[in-house]
Amino acid sequence: MNCRAFTLNSYTFCLLALLLVEGETIRATGPAAVLWTAPSILFASMTIAWGAESAQFFIAQGFALAILAWLQTLPEFAVEAVLAWKRQTHYLLANLTGALRMLTGLGWPMIYFSAAFFHRRRSGAPLGSIHLEREHSVNIVGLLAALIYSFVIYFKGSLTIVDAVVLIAIYSAYLAILHRMPPQGEEGIDELEAIPRYIVTSPRWRRIALITLCFGVGGALIYFVAEPFLGSLFALSAFLAIPSFLFIQWIAPFVSEFPEMLSTFYFARTVTKAPMALMNMVSSNINQWTMLAAMLPIVYSMSLGSMASIPFDDQQSLELLMTLGQALVGMMFLVNMELSWWEATVLFALWLVQFCFSVVPESATGVIGYLGVHIHKWITAAYFVWAAWEAVRLFIGQRHPTAFVEFARMWREHVMKR
Repeated sequence: MNCRAFTLNSYTFCLLALLLVEGETIRATGPAAVLWTAPSILFASMTIAWGAESAQFFIAQGFALAILAWLQTLPEFAVEAVLAWKRQTHYLLANLTGALRMLTGLGWPMIYFSAAFFHRRRSGAPLGSIHLEREHSVNIVGLLAALIYSFVIYFKGSLTIVDAVVLIAIYSAYLAILHRMPPQGEEGIDELEAIPRYIVTSPRWRRIALITLCFGVGGALIYFVAEPFLGSLFALSAFLAIPSFLFIQWIAPFVSEFPEMLSTFYFARTVTKAPMALMNMVSSNINQWTMLAAMLPIVYSMSLGSMASIPFDDQQSLELLMTLGQALVGMMFLVNMELSWWEATVLFALWLVQFCFSVVPESATGVIGYLGVHIHKWITAAYFVWAAWEAVRLFIGQRHPTAFVEFARMWREHVMKR
């Protein structure tokens, strides 16, 4: 990793360290506070995204997308850091699993549907699938490695410092391999939004000042607003009589992930950059399965003053298993280095069903109440049955393991020869 990348990662951890303030409970705020905390988090996310999109042009090519994904998810790190430091262990996996399921179930399909819409509008023909580049096999294998160890964490039923070390090692290896890959196609300056384009085309001194300002303003907002934002969500959930677990699982990730989804939409609308958009989202998945999960026991142990593990209750275990099932299906869809229209539709449909029934009140009766109680288990089973079917298709030759073949070739050509 070069100096610029190291600086960006250091920025991430320095900001998270600043969020670790005294106190064991999240400061109480009224439900109306969400009217200013949510826009503040959203604006912080956008300013960091502008800085990250501008800085990617001056970061070593091999892992520019990985660093971009890291910075774009910084608000997600901040929210989780506050929860871990305040020892709100019941909500740690709520925010993490909600963000991951939103990325795969909403983000990936959105990229395909956006590319398909603009492709049809320009050419009049449908877009059958998004075809990935051979370098993208590293992202797919990286996601698989993260998922394999995440299954270990699920079966253990806890998240420990040892897990954190392993997850950090997986992400470090992923970055190291990316660093050795040949240059990939990158976003053109004319394809940037107005503000990042202005920053990139500015004179050097102004460009540096503006990128620094984006990170500084975004970081300051997150520092002052992350905890009140969470407090306002708890207050609003109590006011509306909706379980706070659901608010933390869906509202917080939606606000923090929105700018990233917006930026990948700008990638996807060009159609030719749709593979890059999809890999930007996959990089975020890898980042959160590894580094975000690794941060939790570290911050939690720092809060306690000694090494400690984070145990999972039944609800957390089910949420983690469903998220793993969804990610496994998504990874299996990408094994042949493409995402087709029906695969994007399946991911979105299953996500939408479980999302809709997640907000069914516990007091609901009849068919709706019955579905609300059982739908998570059924969707989880559907994910794993589908993943098993894709594995069978892979074994009998109906689906080609192109990603693994290309990864092995890239490994021989660019890792073993150095």
